[in-house]
Amino acid sequence: MEELTEQQIKKHISATYDSVDLINKLNLLETKTEEDLEKLKTNKKHIKIMLNKKWFIEALTTEQKTELKNIFKQNR
Repeated sequence: MEELTEQQIKKHISATYDSVDLINKLNLLETKTEEDLEKLKTNKKHIKIMLNKKWFIEALTTEQKTELKNIFKQNR
């Protein structure tokens, strides 16, 4: 695998947190459309993929790791 720069890694973390923000917004909805449910599924999948990358995990703070893993504990 090609080595990623610190800036590239930060962009990946930022993109992952875009998914977190969208998930949190969707979870606030009282009712969700099929499109909302698909967005939840897709964005959770994105986070799961990123959490399986060693370089990504190593770049996260302890708080970020906990926050990202907690996304999967939400039952909304």
